[in-house]
Amino acid sequence: MAQYGNSVGAGVDNTFRRKFDREEYLQRAREREEKEAEARSKKSGGSPVQRQPLKHRDYEVDLESRLGKTQVVTPIAPLSQQAGYYCSVCECVVKDSANYLDHINGKKHQRALGMSMRSERSTLEQVQKRFESVKKLKTTESFTVQDLDERILKQQEEEEDRKRQRRERKKEKKREKAAEEDPEIDPNVAAMMGFGGFGSSKK
Repeated sequence: MAQYGNSVGAGVDNTFRRKFDREEYLQRAREREEKEAEARSKKSGGSPVQRQPLKHRDYEVDLESRLGKTQVVTPIAPLSQQAGYYCSVCECVVKDSANYLDHINGKKHQRALGMSMRSERSTLEQVQKRFESVKKLKTTESFTVQDLDERILKQQEEEEDRKRQRRERKKEKKREKAAEEDPEIDPNVAAMMGFGGFGSSKK
């Protein structure tokens, strides 16, 4: 065993040891720390982004324009022409209307529009003005029982008109059908023979 240990240690040169220049690496470390400190100060030092409070939408959300339409979907089509609802602000496609509404009301979309998720705090004057405008609307739109009766009568008349027009259209269609079925029979000949026509007995 002693021989084995001596033979292994005899051929190895372990006198060389790598030496580092301490001054060079200290300088590198200082430079790296300075760069990191500058990056941190740029991130935190800038003024925070001021976003607008939430506002009412000034456009109608279009959910029904593509309803009931068929479309050929190809994987190479641009996003705006793919199946689903396309958001041009976030450049994404949402597959159904419920998720689309969730998306346009969500934080990511509102931030892309430059709005925070907080609503504007109303002042006392704004609330008072709102109450006054609502009161004015109520006074101008107040109606009596007589107005209500007139409205009901008008609706009933319109409904009767619609029913009458429907009946007239059905009668016209029946007449046209009867004329198409019996074009060659002369009514005088049919009366002499004793029958009205070969059509069904339904009137």
